[in-house]
Amino acid sequence: MDYVGIKLGSDSRTNAKANAAEPIQQRLLSTLEQLLAISGVAVKPTLDQASDLVAKALRVEQVDAFLYDPQVDTLVALGSSNSELSRLQRRLGMDRLPLSNGGRIVEVFQTGVSYCTGHADQDQVVLPGFRKAMEIKSMAAVVLPVAGDRRGVVQVASTRSEAFSRDDLSFLEAVANWIGTVVHRAELVESISKEAAEQARRTTAEELITTLAHDLRNYVTPLKGRLGIVRSRALREQREPDIRDTEAMLRTVDRLNGLITDLLDTARIEQGIVHISPQVVDLVALAESVLEVLRSESVIRLRAPDELCITADPVRVRQALENLLANAIKYSPSGVAVILEIKTEEGEKEEGQRAAISVRDEGPGIPSELMPNLFTRFATGLGSNGLGLGLYMARSIAEAHGGTLTVEETNTTGTTFKMTLPVH
Repeated sequence: MDYVGIKLGSDSRTNAKANAAEPIQQRLLSTLEQLLAISGVAVKPTLDQASDLVAKALRVEQVDAFLYDPQVDTLVALGSSNSELSRLQRRLGMDRLPLSNGGRIVEVFQTGVSYCTGHADQDQVVLPGFRKAMEIKSMAAVVLPVAGDRRGVVQVASTRSEAFSRDDLSFLEAVANWIGTVVHRAELVESISKEAAEQARRTTAEELITTLAHDLRNYVTPLKGRLGIVRSRALREQREPDIRDTEAMLRTVDRLNGLITDLLDTARIEQGIVHISPQVVDLVALAESVLEVLRSESVIRLRAPDELCITADPVRVRQALENLLANAIKYSPSGVAVILEIKTEEGEKEEGQRAAISVRDEGPGIPSELMPNLFTRFATGLGSNGLGLGLYMARSIAEAHGGTLTVEETNTTGTTFKMTLPVH
């Protein structure tokens, strides 16, 4: 058995005699039974209970179960025995051990080699907080493995000298493996619980949004009809200001209607019932008609051949284009053009020729933390006032046609989205 530390006494007489009264096999069996009885629904209470069990089995004042937190590169005592020494440790801040500070516990985590000493106060590698402030004299530490990975350290400590025997160290190594199993179970339970809660939240939100979209459409339809009547009257009477105002309001209503359609289509896509009606369509002409509507909001430059025919649903492709361009306009600096480029390219083997549609803006770029969920529903960036459905809808439409929608990552400003669609 590998271990490091100051040499133990021949029998570690102080506390070892008490522990020897109970054979190690019996202690192991008793501790295992109690560990398996832990409900294990959350990691921290699981580690707290496990630490108390080990403290009782070894008859020591303090037990810590440290887990490594990679975000802060620190071993954190998520579980501790219920003792005054543990409370003192927390007050001193010794329940958080940055790897950069070193020390015996960090050394055990990094090397995987167990440590045990009956004279920690003489070991200069032991952190001063343990040696001086907490007055620990005996210390043992072993790796805490979880699901086959080295995830932390189990440490036991006592203010008495020669508190541990080599049997105690063997006992601690065996128990640490069992604690890792219980922790793994608790993490799985936590994960399942979080997923269930998130799914319930999403389901509720989807039902509310779908209901709201239906209700909004019931109001928007008659509003659009009434505005149409007012516009017709203004045309007859040649009231130019009223014609401009009603046309502007009708465009706004159309945009609102498009948003409602996105909400309803989102629900249909999730249920797998989105409908595609393919026909031969000139992609360039379709893009130009989209630009006629959006050019009033921003500068958009089109780079495309005179014609590029594909077989697709023109309504759905238009919807995807509008979403991509609206997203680019939202993040582009004022006066800076959005670039829409359409061209053909060769696809992978057996895919044949594909139409490639690129939308480029010169905005601030996409935050790295948003990237993993960029194409999911309701994914919005900082300061966004949208619902986060546009990119989700655009990708769903592309994939329904057998195409793709991707984003080109860059370290500079600006973002390029690329949608491909089969030519035939």
